[in-house]
Amino acid sequence: MHLKQLSLTQYKNITSKTFDFNPKINCFIGDNGVGKSNVLDAIYHLAFGKSYFNPLALQNIQIGTDFFVLEGRYQIQEKEEKIICSLKKGQKKTLKRNGKLYEKIADHIGRIPTVIISPADHDLIAEGSAIRRKFIDGVIGQTDALYLQHILEYNTVLSQRNALLKYFALNHTFDGDTLGIYNEQLTARSHPIYEKRVAFMKEFIPIFLLRYSSISDQKEPVSLAYESQLKNSDHNDLLSSTLNRDKAIQFTTTGTHKDDLHFSIHDQPIKKFGSQGQQKTFLVALKL
Repeated sequence: MHLKQLSLTQYKNITSKTFDFNPKINCFIGDNGVGKSNVLDAIYHLAFGKSYFNPLALQNIQIGTDFFVLEGRYQIQEKEEKIICSLKKGQKKTLKRNGKLYEKIADHIGRIPTVIISPADHDLIAEGSAIRRKFIDGVIGQTDALYLQHILEYNTVLSQRNALLKYFALNHTFDGDTLGIYNEQLTARSHPIYEKRVAFMKEFIPIFLLRYSSISDQKEPVSLAYESQLKNSDHNDLLSSTLNRDKAIQFTTTGTHKDDLHFSIHDQPIKKFGSQGQQKTFLVALKL
């Protein structure tokens, strides 16, 4: 795949600009604040239908204007494709491929495989498990639309179950039959997610270790592990065993939404025992 041309109109601090790219390596050079990162974000935006750096869509519109338009022309195998993403204040964001409007932006994910490396990636190490799940879901989702659908459905049922737990607490009531329906729906969606993550990590970890070894010149041992409550237990059994706790805190405490990735160096958490340089090397290897 080759991004041949990129056009930005009223996107962040860029009023109007068009770039033609070499099929190999392209570099952006300029003073701070001129928009280099915004160009990279535009490339990401066209691939995923959203900004990497700013999830608030309206804030990507240039100040003083009321819309933005991004257009990318790609050479994919022997075919040229055009992707256009636009947003106007007061209207819904639109994403088009070759002139055809996507009904759901999620249907576009994976069409333009893209990897971005930025200083913000340090959150993968420093922050909580949610951002690491987001990372693994993003990688898998670029090649498996069904997996993304499972994630969306799981999150919907999870929200509904949590809302029911809050309803029970607020009204001092309990309905085991209704909760059981949500348990079954959550379990039916969690196992395909877990199995896909396990299969992915089995392939991904050796590649990651090879990349890290190459970048660091084999200076230190690192490890990457996927942890899930479903590893040794059925999800429905877990939901039953944690019912009292879930009712008390009005939140579902077990499931694939609690999965995590563990990053280690010398068998110790890299967050605490890795230097800044080692952490950066780890993140680059993770993204490559």
